[in-house]
Amino acid sequence: MSSRQVSALIAEDEPMLRAQLRTRLAQAWPELAIVAEAENGEQALALQRELEPDIAFLDIRMPVRSGLEVAEEIAGACHVVFVTAYDEYAVTAFEQGAVDYVLKPVTPERMAKVAERLKQRLDRPPADLATVLAQLEARESGGPLRWIKASLGASMRLIPVDDVHYFQAEDKYTKVVTAEGEALIRKTIKELFEELDAESFWQVHRGTIVNLRAIARVERDYRDQPLIILKQRPEKLTVSRTFAHLFKAM
Repeated sequence: MSSRQVSALIAEDEPMLRAQLRTRLAQAWPELAIVAEAENGEQALALQRELEPDIAFLDIRMPVRSGLEVAEEIAGACHVVFVTAYDEYAVTAFEQGAVDYVLKPVTPERMAKVAERLKQRLDRPPADLATVLAQLEARESGGPLRWIKASLGASMRLIPVDDVHYFQAEDKYTKVVTAEGEALIRKTIKELFEELDAESFWQVHRGTIVNLRAIARVERDYRDQPLIILKQRPEKLTVSRTFAHLFKAM
C-alpha cells in the first residue's frame, strides 16, 4: 500500500447508524479520510463519481437506489464494503465471494478486521462483485414484512410497518404503537423480529422493538443506560443492559 492518504465514502440513510459507522472507522483506521457521506443511493453514486474515493461503504438498503445498485454501477472503480443487518445468507455470499462487509450494529472488532483486510487489498484491483450481487439481489427480492394486520377495538386495520414507532409485548399480545395510537396483534416479539427489516427495527428490550426512523435522540438515565426519546410519542423507551451496546457509539 502506498503512503498517500486513503479516502472513503459512507452511504447510509440512517443518521445514527452513519455516525456509528464513522466512529468505528475513526477508531479502527484513524488515517482514513472520510471524504463524503450520502443518505441515499443516488447521492452515493454522484459523490463516488465526483470524488473517486478508494473505498465505498454501502448500506444494502437505501432510498432511491439500493447499495446493490450503486455497487453494480461503480464495480471496479473502488473497493466496496457492504453494510448490512445480520443475515446468514448474505454473510455466506460475502465470504464465498471474498467481499468485505460489516454487520449492523457495527462492532469495533469487526471494523478492525475489515480495516486490516482493506489495507492489504488497496494495491490490488477491487474484488469482482458480479456473483455476490446476483445472489444478494435474488435474496432482496423476497423482502421483509411491510404490513401489519392489527385489532383496533372490534375492527381490523392494516398498518404500514414504516408507520410503527415501536412494538411492545403485552400479555398474550404485542402492542403496535404509531403516532396516531395503539393496536394489538397476536404475534410474539421474537416472531416479529424475525420478519421485520433488521436494518430499520432494533430490539432494545426483551419485550420491545423500536423503529430507528422514529427515534429523535438517545439520552442516558441515572444509571447511564440508554433512554430512547421518540419523535412523535411522549413516552420514553428503556434500553435493557443486554441491548445497551447497540447505542455505545451514539
